Amino acid sequence: MSNVGMIIEERPADIGNFMVGRLLPFRGKRMVGPYIFIDHMGPAKLSDTQNVDVPPHPHIGLSTLTYLFEGSMMHRDSLGTAMEIQPGAVNWMTAGRGVVHSERTPEYLRHSDKSLHGLQIWVAMPKELENSEPSFHHVEAKDIPYWEEGHVTFRLIAGEAFGRRSPVPVHSRQFFLEIHSTADQQLDIGRELFGESGLYILKGSIESDGHIYSPRQILVAKEATLCTFTIHADTSIYIFGGDPFPEERHIYWNFVSTKRETIEAAKQRWLEQRFDPVPGETEFVPLPEQAQRPRQTGPTE
Repeated sequence: MSNVGMIIEERPADIGNFMVGRLLPFRGKRMVGPYIFIDHMGPAKLSDTQNVDVPPHPHIGLSTLTYLFEGSMMHRDSLGTAMEIQPGAVNWMTAGRGVVHSERTPEYLRHSDKSLHGLQIWVAMPKELENSEPSFHHVEAKDIPYWEEGHVTFRLIAGEAFGRRSPVPVHSRQFFLEIHSTADQQLDIGRELFGESGLYILKGSIESDGHIYSPRQILVAKEATLCTFTIHADTSIYIFGGDPFPEERHIYWNFVSTKRETIEAAKQRWLEQRFDPVPGETEFVPLPEQAQRPRQTGPTE
């Protein structure tokens, strides 16, 4: 019997001046463990007149994880952080009660041809930490745990697995793994996982119970501890998940919370521009006009 409980196809989404592939949330599966939002950025080739410019915008109740395969991006936030992220490194920003940040093409690349490819991920926070102070951490690629088993390489980008722990300061029990294979190999990694798990295929293919799965899909396991499959040659996948939260989550725009009233208050704060600003930036992304009721996520859906 197959352990694949759901297949989520990547869907195009417009984030302003850039098209991305939306993976989570999905109507039938809002979260996988604490992971509540995943966008696949690119791959995009940008000319010398094209740049990524996402002006300052707010977040509450979540941590953002930015991970690039190609290219570079400049992060600035209301804490005073100015940090360029390059492939293999991790930018981890915890919003807590509220933070504002921008994401742009670095100045030295703005007048040359460039590429951009990566993942933008949101991780919901435990209820008791939702109103904590915001923070930012950058982890260099060389500091991410790396190991090899046969023809397969592993990187533990965040969380814990295989008796290892990433230096990314997560707030709940979770895992986010990069796995690449240079030859066909059977993997049985379920004993290393816990809670809920999803598998994203970036390139190549995997085979499970006689079925072959291709890129731009998330496979959600029925049972994380039964994660066994064949990874084919020249395949890169990402396995993520962890312990789900007992409470449901509401999500509106860039805001995540266990309480609707917290989101409503954040909307009003942004309308009145009472979030701390990003030093040196005057632009901002306005609150979406379609002020819909916050969506509900979690075990009830």
